[in-house]
Amino acid sequence: MNTQQNPATVRVPAHLARTVRQLYGQAGEVWLEALPDLVARLAKRWGIVVEPPFAGLSYNYVAPAVTASGEPAVLKAGVPNPELSAEIAALQHYAGRGAVRLLAADAEAGALLLERLLPGAMLVEEPDDDEATAIAAQVMAELWQPLPAGHRFPTIVDWARGLERLRPTFGGGTGPFPERIVALAEGLFVELLASEQEPVLLHGDLHHYNILRATRAPWLAIDPKGLAGERGFEVYAWLKNPLPAGPRGDLRRLLPRRLEIFAERLGLERRRLAAWGLAGLVLSGWWSYEERGSGWEPVLALAEALAAHL
Repeated sequence: MNTQQNPATVRVPAHLARTVRQLYGQAGEVWLEALPDLVARLAKRWGIVVEPPFAGLSYNYVAPAVTASGEPAVLKAGVPNPELSAEIAALQHYAGRGAVRLLAADAEAGALLLERLLPGAMLVEEPDDDEATAIAAQVMAELWQPLPAGHRFPTIVDWARGLERLRPTFGGGTGPFPERIVALAEGLFVELLASEQEPVLLHGDLHHYNILRATRAPWLAIDPKGLAGERGFEVYAWLKNPLPAGPRGDLRRLLPRRLEIFAERLGLERRRLAAWGLAGLVLSGWWSYEERGSGWEPVLALAEALAAHL
């Protein structure tokens, strides 16, 4: 099998190029220019044929590939950064349990070779929200493993520090963010972190688009952030992706029902789940504001709705 990848055949989607330039500036421009050669080197090194990239890319170049033995795989490459390094470390620790298998990696190059999950349908395609939430709970339980000795994963404390940038940005106020909800999230982080239960390795971004159908297990997770922290924090990403709309739009029913399922299936305290969820949602909304200046409004609306369940 020919494992040479012609650099000229690598096409960088326009949206990916814009995002990389916006986030990384000159370093992103350098990475984009070097990407065709990087893909060619990885194809030769790992003995793979790389096909055209998937549609809808945002932060990383992700393309289907075929190994020398004919097995389907996925090549993922991004501007080298701590987040990609944490993803590699998390997948190495999971070793295929509850998550996609990591076949090879080069953290210095920001590159991963992954098994390709087939049929690969996302959990977002499940129309029954109760069933989807129950599946997510099962995947969470499989993923939550004791942290390896001497780990270097970021912690919830590290993530929560990001919220400390909000008030200085607005001269001590909260700008367009509701003061009551920001203050509530700040207080909840203090309360929850002071009483944090035994930390485990969390996925950190486990939502409907990051759980896929597979053949060796009914459902497996992809794209872990790799986060050290209490189990209950994991639910925040599930509450906002996808943002409730259509059949999922009834927040008065949806939020308490999801919390109920997670509490029952995972043996976690419902109020604490709601508290972690609200704090995480406000932090996520702030990140959206920092990155794009938009996209935070629906997330804060969810946080406000969740406040009724504390």
